[in-house]
Amino acid sequence: MAGIRALSETRRVTLPDERSTEALAKSFAAELQKGDVIALTGELGAGKSVFARALIQSRGEMAGVEIGAVPSPTFTLVQHYDLTDLPIYHFDLYRLSDPEEAWEIGLEDAFAEGVSLIEWADRIDALLPPGTVGVHISPGVEESTRYADISKRP
Repeated sequence: MAGIRALSETRRVTLPDERSTEALAKSFAAELQKGDVIALTGELGAGKSVFARALIQSRGEMAGVEIGAVPSPTFTLVQHYDLTDLPIYHFDLYRLSDPEEAWEIGLEDAFAEGVSLIEWADRIDALLPPGTVGVHISPGVEESTRYADISKRP
């Protein structure tokens, strides 16, 4: 896949299985820079957490840090990974009741200090900055197949 920096129009990627979702996330991990925002959307069970875990683990490996299991921050809303080269803030906004609550859990700091990886990003759509890379994961024809529609906010 061509880089996320060069993304100019929505691309659809077919993900035949979970390993394909992980490979896509790893390709993103290789390109991350301070200030990047990755907005993950899709229905419950679509594969957002699979993508997030693979991206975080891959970036950890690149930084020489053993991440181990990556828990979903469903109840804490945010999990911070202070990697040696680039901090990652992993948000899961499924339980967010009001978009403005995102500021209270450190969204602004995440935007400024590292990479923001946001599951259920549609819950704060109006707060996402220009340049946000959206990854919408949806079911495919086969049970294990998914589609990832990747776009960049102008």
